[in-house]
Amino acid sequence: MPTHGSRFAALFLALLLALTMLLAPRAHAGAYEAELPANLATAPDLCALLPCAEVFPGATRFSQRKGQPPYVEAYGKEGSEGDKLLGYVMLSTDITDTPAYSGKPVVTLIGMDKDGRFVGIKVLKHSEPILLLGIPESALINFNNQYLGKSVTDTIEVGPSRPDENVIGVDAISGATVTVVAQNQVVMASGAAVARQTGIIAPTVRAQARFTTTGQTYDWAQLVQMGAVQRLRVLPEQVGLPRGPEPFIELWFGDLNQPDVGRSLLGKNGFESLRSRLKEGENALFVIKTAGQESFKGSGFVRGGIFDRVQVKQGADSFTFRDLDSLNLYGLDAAGAPSYNESAIFIIRSQAFSAAYPWKFAFLGNRVDRATGHRSFAVFEAKYWLPAALLEGGRPEVQEPDAPWVRIWKSQALPIGLFALLLVAVTVVYALREKLTRLSTHKNKWPVNGFKYTFWALSIFWIGFGTMAQPSITQVLTWFHSILFQWTWSLFLSDPFIFLFWIFIIVTVFLFGRGLFCGWMCPFGSLQEAIFKIAKAIGLKRFQTQLPQKWHDRLKWVKYAVFFFLLTVSMFSMGLAEKLAEVEPFKTTFLVGVMNRAWPYGLFVAAILGVSIFIERPYCKYICPLGASLAMPSTFRWFGLKRKQDCNSCKACAVGCGAQAIDTDGRIDHRECLHCLDCMILYTDTKGCPPLAKERKRREKDGLEITPIGANGYFIPIHPAKVEDQIAAKAKNGPDPRMPTAPTLPAHKRGVGAAKWLLLELRDHLWPWSSEGWHSRRALQMAGIALAVAASVAWVMTALGHLSSGAIIGWWFGWSVYEALIRLSGRRYVKDGPWWRDNYRMSGVFDMISYVGFKNLMIGAALFLALQALGSFTP
Repeated sequence: MPTHGSRFAALFLALLLALTMLLAPRAHAGAYEAELPANLATAPDLCALLPCAEVFPGATRFSQRKGQPPYVEAYGKEGSEGDKLLGYVMLSTDITDTPAYSGKPVVTLIGMDKDGRFVGIKVLKHSEPILLLGIPESALINFNNQYLGKSVTDTIEVGPSRPDENVIGVDAISGATVTVVAQNQVVMASGAAVARQTGIIAPTVRAQARFTTTGQTYDWAQLVQMGAVQRLRVLPEQVGLPRGPEPFIELWFGDLNQPDVGRSLLGKNGFESLRSRLKEGENALFVIKTAGQESFKGSGFVRGGIFDRVQVKQGADSFTFRDLDSLNLYGLDAAGAPSYNESAIFIIRSQAFSAAYPWKFAFLGNRVDRATGHRSFAVFEAKYWLPAALLEGGRPEVQEPDAPWVRIWKSQALPIGLFALLLVAVTVVYALREKLTRLSTHKNKWPVNGFKYTFWALSIFWIGFGTMAQPSITQVLTWFHSILFQWTWSLFLSDPFIFLFWIFIIVTVFLFGRGLFCGWMCPFGSLQEAIFKIAKAIGLKRFQTQLPQKWHDRLKWVKYAVFFFLLTVSMFSMGLAEKLAEVEPFKTTFLVGVMNRAWPYGLFVAAILGVSIFIERPYCKYICPLGASLAMPSTFRWFGLKRKQDCNSCKACAVGCGAQAIDTDGRIDHRECLHCLDCMILYTDTKGCPPLAKERKRREKDGLEITPIGANGYFIPIHPAKVEDQIAAKAKNGPDPRMPTAPTLPAHKRGVGAAKWLLLELRDHLWPWSSEGWHSRRALQMAGIALAVAASVAWVMTALGHLSSGAIIGWWFGWSVYEALIRLSGRRYVKDGPWWRDNYRMSGVFDMISYVGFKNLMIGAALFLALQALGSFTP
C-alpha cells in the first residue's frame, strides 16, 4: 500500500506537471508589446502607417495630420461633388500619455464622426501582462466597443450608470480595473481634444482677470518666491537618455499680463510696447531656456508653422502657438534674472483662456525606450497660478472635476463601506479571540468556528467571486517597485477593494502575523479549506492525511523560493514577472473563470483543489508566493498565540495542527501558522489540554476547588500552592515554548538608561559588526566592511547620477546578503514582538534574512525618496 508521503509525492508531481504546461512558452499575439512604426510620432501621413479604415468604416480617404494636438480627417465619396468630410481619426499618444497599470500608455487609434460620436476604437499596443495571460485581450476589445455610438459630449465613467447625474456607465473588466479606468481617460481626453479644435464642443469662455496694481517692482528672486515665475525642468533620464549633469531642457516661464509682474520682467517701456500689441482678451506669457541642448521652439520658425513642442493647458482646453502668435523677447529687466540662450513671448488669442485661473505650461517631447529604441509621446508639465495678492478679489474659486479614482469610490460607496465594515469586524473578532476560545472546547469549537466559517464563506463568494478582490503577488511586486521608484496613490486607489484589503493585510500582518489574512480571509485559501472540511463531513476523512513532518519541513521552503525568484525577475522585467506569477491560480479561479481560459490553467486549479480534498491547504503551505511575502514580516508580529511551559513536552496541539506549524518543542512558527485557533482552544480546555486535565482530575480526587484558568494557561493556584506545582517535571527543564527560539538579552542592553538605550538601538540596526563576530569570522567581517564601503560609494555615485537604479539595487541586495551572514556570525539575535520592548531571542537563518531584508528595504526606500527630493534621482 502506498504511504502518505508517496501519495502526496504523486499529487505534487501532478501539480508540477500542470505548472510546467502552464508556464510553457506561448506565442504572443495581439497588441501586447506590438511593434509600431519607428516614425509614428512624427510622420505626416498617419494613416499610411496605421489601419485608420478599421476605426472609421466607410471612409475612403484620410488627410495628413493637422491641428495641435494632431488629428486626421476622414473623407467618403459624395458623387460628383467630391469627397465628404465624415469625421476624424486620432492616435491617443498624440494627445495624452496616461499610463495604465503597467506604467505605460495603451496606444489606441480612435475614430469619431463629425457629430462627436465614437465609430471605432482599436488598441495598437499595450504593456498589460494581465491582458496577455490573466485576462484575454478580447476583454479589452469588448470594453472599447462600449464606446461605439456614444458621444464625446457624454459623461462616461467606469461603473454603473447614474441617470440622475447624467452619467453613462461602462462595464469594467474584472481584475483589470486600473487598466480600464486609464483607458476611459484616454478615449474621452483624446476625443475631447479633437472635438474642441473642430468645433464639436463649444469653447469655454472664462471671465478675464482683473489685476491689483501697486506699482511695486520685483527682482527675479522675489518673482520666483511668490510664484509669479515658474520652472519646468526635464532630465535626460526622463526621456530615455543617459543621465548627465545637465538637464535635457530647463525652462522658466510666467505671466506678462499683470502690470506689476510685466513691468518687473520687461521694464516699463517693454511692458507698454507689449500692451500696445495686444488686443482685448489676449494674454501673453514669456518663456526662456536656461539650460539643456534641446530647443523648445521646434519648427516654430517655419512660416505658417507651429511651435510643436510647447502648449498651454487650462482645464480641458489646450492652446498652441503659430509663428504669428510669438514675439521676440529681447531681454529681462528683473534684477538677478538668469542668462538664457532661447526665448519667446507667446500670445494666447482665445477667449477661453483667463490669467485669473490656474493653467499649465507643457513641454511636448519623445521618450526613447532604451531597450527597444522606440519613441513614445511624453508630456512634461508645470503648474502656474498668479498669486492671490496680484488679483483683484484674490483667486477665483475653481471647481476641479473629481479624479477618476474619486468617482469610482463615490459610485461604489455602499459596497465599499460594507467591505470596510467586514474587515473591521474580522479584526475585532480576532482581537477578542481569547474570549471566544475560552467559550470553546475541543469538542465544541462553534464559538470560534461560527465566526471563522462565516468569514470563509464571505471571502469565497463575496470577496472572491463577487468583488474579485483576491490579493496577488503581482500587487506585492508593484508595491515594492512603487516604494523604491515612484509612489502613485491614484494607481492603487483606482481599485478600492484591493486598496482596503491591503491596508487590512499590512496592519494585521504586523499585529498578528499572516495567519489572519491567509487563514480567515484569503478567498482561495478559504476555498481550499472549505473543500477539505466538506470532504471530511461527507465521509472522506479516512483518506485525509498530512505530509510527513520531515517532508513538510523541506517543502515549505518552496514558496519562499518562488517569491524570491519572482522578486528577482521583477527587477529586470516586471512584465515577465507578472507572466510567471501565473503560478498563482487566483486569476483563473476568480477573475477570469476556469471555463474562459486554456485547459492548462484549468488543470492547474483542478489539481490544487483536488489535492485539497486530501491535504489541508496544500497551495498555502507549499507554493503560494503571496503567503511567503507576508510570512517574512510575520516574523516580527506584535502579538502571538499563547503557549505554556508544558507545551514543550505535550504534543496534543501539534498533532491537531493542520498547518503543521508547531515543532517538537511546542513552539509555534508564526510564519507558517494559519490561525485556526485550535491550539488556543486547547490552551484553556480543562478536558482537552492534557496538563490541565491531569490537574483537574487530581483536584477532583482530592476534593479541592476547581479554580478558573489564568492568563498563563494554568489553574489559578489554591493558596499556598504555586503554579510551578502544576508543571510536569519533564517540562520544567525543557525549552521555553512561549518564544519561537530561545530568549536572550544582549549584554550591552542590560541595565542601561533611556538615552543610551536609543543610541544602542540605532547602532544595532545600522552597525552589524561585533567583537564576537570579529573573533569567530574575521575574514567574513573584513569582507563585510569592504562591501559596506563599496555599497556606500554606490549610493554616492547614484546621487551624482553615475549609477542606474538597477545597479544600486544590485549593490544593496549584495550588501543585504553579506549583512545577514555577518550578523549570524556575531549579533545572532532578533526581537520578538513590538520593537520598543527588549524581547530578544536567538535568530534562526530565516529570522535574520527576514529582519535584514525588511530593514534594508525600508532604508533603501528612504534613500531613494531622499535622492528624488534632492533631484539627484529620477525613476
